[in-house]
Amino acid sequence: MLALRLARGSRPLVQTRRLLVATATAGTGFLLLATLGYALGHPGSPTSVLRLLWCVLPLVATVQFAVAVARTDPGTRPRTGLSAVGLGPARLTAIAAASTAAACALGSALALLVYLHLRGDLTGLPFDGAAAGLLAADRPVPLAAALTLLAVPPVAASTAAGLALRPRTAPAAPEGAERPVPTGLPWGTALIAAGLAVETYTGRGGGEGLPLPGRLDSSPGAVLAGWVLTALGLALAGPGLVHGCGRILQAVRPGAVRLLAGRILTEEARRVGRPLGVVSAVLSGAYAGAALHAAGPESGAIGPLTGLGATLVLACTTATLLTAALEARQSREPTTEALLRVGTPPTALRRAALLRAAALAAVFLPLTWAIAELAALPLKG
Repeated sequence: MLALRLARGSRPLVQTRRLLVATATAGTGFLLLATLGYALGHPGSPTSVLRLLWCVLPLVATVQFAVAVARTDPGTRPRTGLSAVGLGPARLTAIAAASTAAACALGSALALLVYLHLRGDLTGLPFDGAAAGLLAADRPVPLAAALTLLAVPPVAASTAAGLALRPRTAPAAPEGAERPVPTGLPWGTALIAAGLAVETYTGRGGGEGLPLPGRLDSSPGAVLAGWVLTALGLALAGPGLVHGCGRILQAVRPGAVRLLAGRILTEEARRVGRPLGVVSAVLSGAYAGAALHAAGPESGAIGPLTGLGATLVLACTTATLLTAALEARQSREPTTEALLRVGTPPTALRRAALLRAAALAAVFLPLTWAIAELAALPLKG
């Protein structure tokens, strides 16, 4: 009940982010139910399990976005004096998990209503029964299976939010202390190389197609596995790349603006680097998918459910990056206020922000383009 009261009394921007989480969960839940509809219409087909596994990508993107929103929720941020009234760090973590579960449960309920409406089970509204053939409207929906699938996003998101926001037992680092350098860059580079090698080898050699929720059925499953390896590698390498950008900005007798921009990047490398790497992976995958679509209508036809899943992944990862940037800005508010109090001109802060954005773009845009080109080469042939 406390989580619902805090959610109801939040600011409009916070409510908007929660509604976006509910919308993303609704899209993921609809994909899961559509997979169930395919299994109902094709009993005994082994491709049903593969289609369900394909839904893991939108599910992971949705959970990542839900966790990012939970981290920026001001209602669950520790404040002085809250422990005295029973709202310690552990209780606030439980409230954050409950709020995330409530938003995702709303999205799952919306997905069920839309699914039943498009099947024609709920009438009286426009487009009722519009996807009856796609969703196997001639067969009854197994309620237990549908509810089990719809429970997966809320449970996964609330659990992930609770783990991400759990109280840390180690003492916090002193203010101004140098943060440790991210160590994932070598492992991320190795995973990127392995993923590109798998995509190149299997893409040129052909292979059995992986059935997806739509008509994009001609890509070998190992190509998608290689893309997953590449995405994991970029996520691991992202913090190290951001930290390296900060180090470069601080090198060779930096001025005040460069020093400030570089120090902020090194401080925020772990928070911003991972979602930035994931966005780079998604953009490179989208480029490869566009190359496959351009190869010919038979090999690159994209169905509505495949398009929905791709849109969900792209939208959720981009929203996660923007939310992580907002979280970083919130964590810098005391430092920003202190700089303004000592007479730092606001223009210097804006120039530092533009310099940070330019440095990240100079590194990640060419990297994304290069990986996209390498991943698309076997698909163009």
